[in-house]
Formats: sequence, C-alpha cells, structure tokens
Amino acid sequence: MEKNQRREFLKKSVLGLSGAALLPSVVRNNMFSGQSQSDRPDLPVRAFGRTGIKTPLISLGAGNSNDAGFIKACYHAGIKLFFSATYYGEGNNERLAGAALKGLPRETFVVGTAVTPDGFDTDKGRFQTSMNVDAFIKKAEESLKRFGLDYVDILLFPYAGKRDTMLNPALLKAMSQLKKSGKTKFVGVATHDNSPEALRAAADSKVYDVVMAAYNHRVENKENFDDAIAYAVKAGVGVMAMKTLAGVHDNKAGGQTVSTDAAIKWALRNENISTVVSGMSSLEELNRNMELIKDIRLNDEELKELSSVNGMKGNSLWCQQCQNCVPQCARQLSIPTIMRSYMYAYGYGNMEHSHHTLISAGVAGNPCSGCQSCSVACSQGFNVRERIADISRLSTVPAEFLKA
Repeated sequence: MEKNQRREFLKKSVLGLSGAALLPSVVRNNMFSGQSQSDRPDLPVRAFGRTGIKTPLISLGAGNSNDAGFIKACYHAGIKLFFSATYYGEGNNERLAGAALKGLPRETFVVGTAVTPDGFDTDKGRFQTSMNVDAFIKKAEESLKRFGLDYVDILLFPYAGKRDTMLNPALLKAMSQLKKSGKTKFVGVATHDNSPEALRAAADSKVYDVVMAAYNHRVENKENFDDAIAYAVKAGVGVMAMKTLAGVHDNKAGGQTVSTDAAIKWALRNENISTVVSGMSSLEELNRNMELIKDIRLNDEELKELSSVNGMKGNSLWCQQCQNCVPQCARQLSIPTIMRSYMYAYGYGNMEHSHHTLISAGVAGNPCSGCQSCSVACSQGFNVRERIADISRLSTVPAEFLKA
C-alpha cells in the first residue's frame, strides 16, 4: 500500500488501533467483537419533552469532529443524540456524521441538524426578505441527502431569539410541512441570545418541540433563564444545553482552564435540562464525560471554583450576548457575533467555525481600522476594539485553508 494511501486509510478507520486502545473495554468489545447494539452501555437518561425520546445526559455536537471513527466511538459508548448543521464545513460535517452512522440500526440513534432559511439575517435575528417556504424545505431535503438518510429526527431553526421571528407564519408553515411529510420527526430552535424569550416563544408556538439553548454557569439573569426553561418544559418542549463550558478557558492564552466536569454538572443540575450537547472531539473528552454523568453532584471544591471563575470579567471568553454594545458602536457592528467567533477560535480551537461566524457578521478585514477611538463599553469588561482587531485577521484567510 502506498504511504499516502495508508495514511488516509488510518485516518478514516475506526480511530486506528492506537485510538481504539484508549476506549473503555465495553466500547472496544462492542465495536470489534460483533456484539449487537443492545449491548451498548446504559447511560443515565432524562425525558426529552413530548418527543418520547429518552436521552442520555450527554449528546454529541459534531461540529468539532473531523473523524467518522470518533463519532462512531461515541455511538458505541452509548451516545444517542448527534447534532450537526448545514453551515458546519458547508455541509461536510453532515456528510461526516452520516458516514459514521451508516449501517447502524436507525432506531438506535437520533440525528439533528440546523438549517438557516434564505434571506435570514443571523446577526439581527430577522428576515431581510419574505421567507420562501419551498426554498427552505428544499434546503432541508438537501441536508437529508448529505446525511444519507430518509429523515432527520430533529430539525432546528438556528439563531433564534426574537419572538416575532420565531412565530413568523411562513416559518411555522415550513416546519409543520416538514413534519407532516416525514422529513423530520420534530422541529425546534437553537438560540444564543435572548434565550428566555426564545424558550417562551417556542412553548407558545405549539409547533416547536425542542430548544437548544446556550446555558452555562456564567449566564446572567439565571432566575429568569431558569423560569423560561421551566415554562417551556411544562408546555412539553424538550430543552438541551449547549455552550456549557462557556468558552473553556478564561482568556485567549488558555489561562485558568475551567473544570469541564464542574461546568457540565452545573448545567445538568437543572433537571429541566434533558441533555448537554457537547462538542467533544477526542477520546479523552468522551471517556471523561462518560464517567462524570455517573454522578453529577457538585462537590464543595467544584462549587468554589465555579464561583471564583464567575466573578472574573475582562479576560473571560464568554460573551453574554446582551446586545448592549451594538448601539454604542459607531459602525453598528454585530459585536456579539464577533465575540462568539473569538470564543470559537481561542476557546474551542475551531478556526473553520470561527471563520464562518465572522463572515456571517459581514467582517472582511478589520472593521475598526477607520476609527480613531472606540466608544463601546462592554458590560463584561472586554477590550472590544482589541479583540475585533485580533480575530478579524481570520476573515482574510481563505476558508479552504482552515479545513481539517
């Protein structure tokens, strides 16, 4: 076998022998001894709203994954829910997830993805033009083709946050038609900002079945957030938590790393959260998460650590997405979106997603270069001008250079 062919074979194989050796024995046995899927580990589960799904406390957000073998390892470790999005790698992440799950019994896993309608301004959270129902349905069908599936279990409308947008009649019509046609079993929204509003709107819509919300130990107005989660759950909506690590690190240099165990446990302490959608990308993370969900109680040391980290501002990578900075900016830049890009790059090391997020915010080069001074005072103490100058450099890098 040619050297380059061998390298590609090992890359595409189920993690290679060295990777498989790091898996728990029960996972290795299930992957290589021919045991049935019924022998997958039983993980702690919670009800997922009115969907009828019993979901393990940890699910996989596949956006950080670049190896089908790793995704399959997550399946054999007991993971049931797998999420992607059309904008992850321009659809290539959906293909990767589909390839990883191909041949597995369809009833043993749940696939979700997010599809952005044409004409939707992801920064402002509003439609710039009238939504085309047929065009959105076609985009959803293209997603199915990339997965290689007849249907997805969950279809999400991303960047939700404004009630009137979520209750747009055309959007609700499209979602209802996709369910009726069997292209998806359930529909929902993903929200980074105005999450309490999004949760309540989802519940009131009587159409959305699930919500994926950015929820972590750094969120402000936690009482209002938790009340909105409870309101949605009471209406039968299943709620998932994403961004639970709040950027992982406290600054771009990787200083004072937050305990990932404590952060995930904090989110799961809310019993209305059905599952944490984790952007795992390594066997170490997978094994660690499988172990921690056996006991999600926070000990005194973890509580003290979270309290200490939550009191820090300025160096944090977590932006509250409060939008208060936007009207202060002379150029009306979508600063919260740019700050998310900064977090994706320095917190999660996902340059491709960071680049996509910058482009979605209309960033091409340093948008602050024409300003002599910055009038923005961030509520979290971020040096906004400095961060934008830093991360905007990524917008000039061709996207193909960032692919794994």
